[in-house]
Amino acid sequence: MMKFFSTRRLVFVIIGIVVTVALLTGSVLVRNRRATPPAIQQFGNDVAGVVARVVNWPVAVTHGGYDSVAQLLDTYQENTQLRAKVDDLAQEKVRAQVLESENKALKNQLNLNETLTDYSLINATVISRAPSAWLSQLIINAGRNAGIKKDMPVVSGKGLIGRISEVDRTTSKVELLSDDSGSANRFAIQITNKKGEAMYGIVSGYSRNANRLIVGQVTSNIKLHKGDQVLTSGLGGITPKGLYVGEVDSVHNDASGLSKSVYIKPATDFGNINFVSVAIEK
Repeated sequence: MMKFFSTRRLVFVIIGIVVTVALLTGSVLVRNRRATPPAIQQFGNDVAGVVARVVNWPVAVTHGGYDSVAQLLDTYQENTQLRAKVDDLAQEKVRAQVLESENKALKNQLNLNETLTDYSLINATVISRAPSAWLSQLIINAGRNAGIKKDMPVVSGKGLIGRISEVDRTTSKVELLSDDSGSANRFAIQITNKKGEAMYGIVSGYSRNANRLIVGQVTSNIKLHKGDQVLTSGLGGITPKGLYVGEVDSVHNDASGLSKSVYIKPATDFGNINFVSVAIEK
């Protein structure tokens, strides 16, 4: 009985193989003869294509999204690096400008030190300057410990800018020439023209709009010209003689016609003072 079923099973297997080969051969022959595959095969191909697209679409979308995010991250990192470089360049530019300004100021101080041969100088830095009193006073980082005393003249750039008005142990307050308040001490000056003739007066005011020192109520008949040098006269015994103040810019007759006012272009820009020297007469 077992042998019968085994023989029968073998026959079925052989028949199955023959039928399969016949179907494959017929399919190939039909496919070769037709321009298009059979309807069943077309349907199967269409179904397979749709399934492939459905399966591949999320993968493609995910891959594309990943690429976009990666590109955005790369762009953000590049922009961050570029901004950092731009900030560094801007900071370096500002630093270079500050150093250039300080070097220029220090060079002016050195040139000034070479011209004031009759004085020894104590160099100092401006450490405080109130906006409300910008053109009236400033604070420097040298005081009694450095040998500074009240009423000593203070120079910066090319010439005189004021005098010491208050002295502490390590700091001092400087009253500027441009202080036009009624309580400000006045400076006695001497103007010498090209002929060597000298005229004396007092700095009595300051024009903020024109940035000019004013010597008022001048009654001298000496002829002055633009560019004539203005020095301290030493009269009054407070400020030493011979400190450079500036040069004559213009001369205006007063309304009465009995006196005139001399406008002086100062040697130093009062609005931009960083380094000073306190002059001590030898």
